[in-house]
Amino acid sequence: MGVAHYFEERPRTGHRPGLVDVVLPDLHLRLETDSGVFSPERLDVGTRILLETVPTPPRTGDLLDLGCGYGPIALTMATRAPDATVWAVDVNERSLELCARNAQTAGLDKVRCLRPEEIDPGLRFAAIWSNPPIRIGKRAMHEMLTTWLDRLTPDGEAYLVVQKHLGSDSLQRWLTEQGYPATRTASRSAYRVLRVTAREVPS
Repeated sequence: MGVAHYFEERPRTGHRPGLVDVVLPDLHLRLETDSGVFSPERLDVGTRILLETVPTPPRTGDLLDLGCGYGPIALTMATRAPDATVWAVDVNERSLELCARNAQTAGLDKVRCLRPEEIDPGLRFAAIWSNPPIRIGKRAMHEMLTTWLDRLTPDGEAYLVVQKHLGSDSLQRWLTEQGYPATRTASRSAYRVLRVTAREVPS
């Protein structure tokens, strides 16, 4: 099956359970993984760079992991901001099941693992962290990002990690052109971390 398998709602690959250790200066999480989800054998390099460079998330409020996979970003957010509610969103049901199980194992009871349409459209997020699925295509990617970036609180911030050769610089320009100020906050191993703030409203 091609690279898009982890974008499917119900992966057709057979189960191949595994474990991934997420080891960062401030935490150690052992997470269950499986085939049919993103980067099931190791913590993806881009995700690691994101988690090593983002500032501490807001202590309270609602936080979003967009494209949660088996949960390394969502669970890191929840560990660093235990009083916040972390919404872990994915279209892949196997990913959501793993994320929920990993949150329960870690004792992180304020992580909510849901499909996009299950999230209250009135909810606003103080922070969004994401290793977005660039390979779904530019049009779908742009639609996904604008949908969720429009749900930042006025002072909210999104942090996105994108490979340079997959268009991080052009994405940064596009976001700014759409009214979402985007700046590069980190660059390592051909990955860029972009900080994006809420859309500017014309006065």
